[in-house]
Formats: sequence, structure tokens, C-alpha cells
Amino acid sequence: MPYPANELAIYIHWPFCKSKCPYCDFYKEVRKDVPQDEIIAQYLTDLQKYHKMTSDRTIKSVFFGGGTPSLIEPRNIEKILNKIQQLWPIKSNIEISLEANPNTHYQTLFSDLRLAGINRLSLGIQALNDDDLRFLGRSHDLATARKCLNEVIKTFDNHSVDLIYARPTQDIKQWQNELNEIVTYGLKHISLYQLTIEPNTVFARKNIKPLDDDNAVKMYNLTRNFLAQNGYEHYEVSNFAKHGFQSLHNLTYWQGGDYIGIGKSAHGRLKLNNRFITTVYPFIHEEISPQERAEELLIMGLRLTQGINLQEFENICGLPFYQCINKQKLQQLKELGLLHETDSHIYPTYDGMLLLNQIVVELCA
Repeated sequence: MPYPANELAIYIHWPFCKSKCPYCDFYKEVRKDVPQDEIIAQYLTDLQKYHKMTSDRTIKSVFFGGGTPSLIEPRNIEKILNKIQQLWPIKSNIEISLEANPNTHYQTLFSDLRLAGINRLSLGIQALNDDDLRFLGRSHDLATARKCLNEVIKTFDNHSVDLIYARPTQDIKQWQNELNEIVTYGLKHISLYQLTIEPNTVFARKNIKPLDDDNAVKMYNLTRNFLAQNGYEHYEVSNFAKHGFQSLHNLTYWQGGDYIGIGKSAHGRLKLNNRFITTVYPFIHEEISPQERAEELLIMGLRLTQGINLQEFENICGLPFYQCINKQKLQQLKELGLLHETDSHIYPTYDGMLLLNQIVVELCA
């Protein structure tokens, strides 16, 4: 479905963590003395600034990410959500998500978050065995992960979990066991990320090597087939959902919708008066060209199994899709069985999903 031009998503970034995982390359701060009330007050001020630019929009989703946003006191989450509701009209089916880590859990955490206004909880488990939890630098154990999963299921109607696969010593049987367990919880959404070793991470400095490509591909194919058999639609490279439970907020990014980012390192994309604006904390704006926006739409849109809606692509960036790509390369990619083309869409095939980075480079050449 196209993203309506009058709708807006809001991303709230909480960069603070109890510890930093060795695979993580996101901007994060590990601090014990976080001046939470002061930071929240700045968030409210920033929301007010962005309202002046987007007062005609309706809010479709709010996403608290990080970092570890489950460290935000629920009373402060409520303050943020109340401010958003004061400033903008809100869609009746608004999705309000928060990422939580098991290491922040206390007895009433999830019920407190629900009362504060969160209606979708995403739990960062990452592994379902203690050895790999330790390897990944997670400060929770498997027993805590399972306890949190059960509480999330009881507390929320919409829920998601993150897992990391293709860990260096992982084999197919171990991954199958984790998949067997995770589907028993009845989660509405599952995000599964292949472990990559990013520069400047602890893993990179320790020269940790990821699982070889052949076994990583086998795990990816196993995952897609197994989750499909268990009622999960594979709708984006790393994301699987029960019918009607795709991440509305993340679809904003992949489909080229407008969003603002609040908090350190947060960024946004806005279309204002037919101009394309990128925003970066703290309230820095830069105009980009239609061609630059088209490249972003290409990179993000091909992550979806339904691919790029050609008419919507042109509606957003003002340029025909075929004017923005190498048509000869497109034909070659189709002949190789990596892309499929219809009158209305361009989308990656089953094999194309495994080579998206290469496909994008070819199309933009």
C-alpha cells in the first residue's frame, strides 16, 4: 500500500545502554548518570519545533528505539506521547512501538509500558541459548529471556522479537532448535538478522569471523521456509509477520514515507513544498536532489518482497523509475533470475534477496 503524503511517523532515539554489545556499530552511550528529565524536556522541545514544519500531518506511528529505550521511565514515555497527541492529529490505529531488553526487566515493566501508551513491544532476545548470549555480550540469560517472552505475550496484543543467526560456531541443527522454540510463543512478528562484523566494533578488533557464506545461506533459506510453514509472511529481507502485523513504522522507511527523528544521532526524511529534506539531530536540515531521493527509494524499496511500486516511486520523488536506473543492468538482472518486473512493480526474486547490495550497485551504475 502507498504511504499517504499527509501521514508522518516519529522515531524517538534513546542512545543509552547498560553495556555495549561487541557486534553493535550504532551510536550508543553507556552511562549510569543519565539526566533523564533534562533529556526528555529537550525531546519535547524538539517535537514542538518539528510541529511547526509538519502541523498538517497525521501521526501514524511512534517508535522508541535505541540504545535501550526500556530504560526510559514509563512516566517519561507518557509525557512524550501526551505531547505528540497535543501537537498532531493521531490515527485511530496508531502503532506505538518500543524496543526492550531483558536486562532492564522488573516485575511491572511491561504493564507499566502498556499503561504509558505503548501498544507494540519488540524484545531484543538475540539468541536462545546461554553460550551464544554470552558470546554476543548480552547481559541476560536464557531463563530471563523466556520469562520476558511469556510476560510480553500476556501484556501486549502486538509483539515482536529480534534474533541473530549465522553466529560463528552455530550449525543448522542449533538454529532449527531456536526457530522451533520461538514459534511456540505465538509472536506476531519476528526479526532475524544475520551476524555481520562491522568495522570499529569489538568483534572487528578481536578479528571475529562470521559464519561462512554457504552455511549462512542455508540458515536463511531454512528460516524462510520454516516460518512460512508456521504462518509468517516474509515481507522484508529480515522481517516476518503474521497476517496484518507487519511493522507499520518500519514500512515508512522502506516505502519512502515521511518521518522525523528525535534524540542524538536520530535522522528524518521530509517532503515539504516539493523539496526533499534530510534532518539530523540537533535540528539540522539539508536539501537533497530528486535523484538522491530516488536512490534512497531504490535501496529501501528492494528490501521488500513486494518490491517497488513504480507509480508510487514517481509520486514520491517526481522521477520515473526507469529514468533513475541502468536499464541494461535491469535486463541482465532479470535474465539472471534476481529481479522480476510487472507492469506495476519491480521486486527481488527468492535468489535476489540474497544479493540485494550487489543488485542495487548494478542498477545505480
